[in-house]
Amino acid sequence: MENLERVKQFSEKIAQIKQELAKDVVGQEDIVNNVIIAMIAGGNVLLEGVPGVGKTRLVRSLSRVFELPFSRIQFTPDLMPSDVTGTDVIEKDEQGKMNTVFRKGPIFANLVLADEINRATPKTQSAMLEVMQEHKITVGKNNYVLAEPFFVLATENPIEQDGTYPLPEAQMDRFMFKLIMKFPQVEELMDIVSMTQITMAETANAVMDGETVLEMRALASTVPVHTDAMRYATELVTNTHPEVKDASSTAKNYVKYGASPRAAQALITCAKVRALMNGNYNVSKEDIDALAYPVLRHRIKINYNAVNERLTVDDVIALLIKETRKTAK
Repeated sequence: MENLERVKQFSEKIAQIKQELAKDVVGQEDIVNNVIIAMIAGGNVLLEGVPGVGKTRLVRSLSRVFELPFSRIQFTPDLMPSDVTGTDVIEKDEQGKMNTVFRKGPIFANLVLADEINRATPKTQSAMLEVMQEHKITVGKNNYVLAEPFFVLATENPIEQDGTYPLPEAQMDRFMFKLIMKFPQVEELMDIVSMTQITMAETANAVMDGETVLEMRALASTVPVHTDAMRYATELVTNTHPEVKDASSTAKNYVKYGASPRAAQALITCAKVRALMNGNYNVSKEDIDALAYPVLRHRIKINYNAVNERLTVDDVIALLIKETRKTAK
């Protein structure tokens, strides 16, 4: 009974979060749900969308609803790693003695918007690897641990590719989700215009804090995963690999490179959060299917056959889900 009550409180809290976010973000329900899942699960999100669809507004609203410190880093070709992490500077104290002091960079926040991350050089992008995976940074001989919860939402513009640097596969794998923010429908666009005529500022109210996020994360970690669901998730990830023994026909025909083990970890971790959001205290195959798209779309590479047949990555993922469903024990 205690678990049932905690599940109910969890789903009610999520409903409050979405209600407040709806004051600032029109539509994009799937995006909002998945960003909340990633935040509670402790992962990072890569958000792809054309300019002006509300990516920055979404993150600022999240910082208000979760009452967490927020910072924005505008990635440019001349941005240096120290501009992100911070650096040691020499300062004179009251006695006139010179001391080395660490000045924190904008990465020291709970919510970090890495805007147009692919505009920075690989050297600067590499500064994000350690912080995204381990939530700490190394400057010189010193390590600095970031406050929890810590969440990076990075954006990419899919249209403009001049002067950009594609993210390396190792860094792409650090993102729990890749989400596609689509252009709003006519009715949604009307609502957006009407909303911004009143005020451009966010109006969402705080409904929780960082400590509550960590408590919800701890509760999600206790959600049981049946052997069938665990096997289904791992088989789905294995079926993305064309080189393994008894590889799936979809992988053989359409996939060049498969997903890493982090994909299976992300599927299970996020499925637990999604189950609680829907008022359930166990992971289902439906949870895994729903999360397969954001988890896998940046972790697999489709081949020429898929491109020639005009299949998108999401189309291939749908085929993988269908084939895995048939063969799952």
